Amino acid sequence: MKSLATKSFLVVALTSASGLACFARWPEHAGFWVVGNHATKKCEIVTTNPIIDGSIIWFGSGPYKSLNDANLARSTIRRCPKDALTIEQ
Repeated sequence: MKSLATKSFLVVALTSASGLACFARWPEHAGFWVVGNHATKKCEIVTTNPIIDGSIIWFGSGPYKSLNDANLARSTIRRCPKDALTIEQ
């Protein structure tokens, strides 16, 4: 009996742990990022976590909780031109 109870407990614990692991990474993918794009020569605000490859996307900053926060951050990044704002989704 003790063996069956132990096995049941382990199954429940592993199932719960794997379910919680999915939610642990969720905040990383929510929000807005400011990225420098060599192709457009602009700083863009995107809604997905950017891949910094150095050739097209040369920097990324974020995540920010709101578009206003991302706009504020963009205005303080010296590498960003002040005249162009692009929002990609």
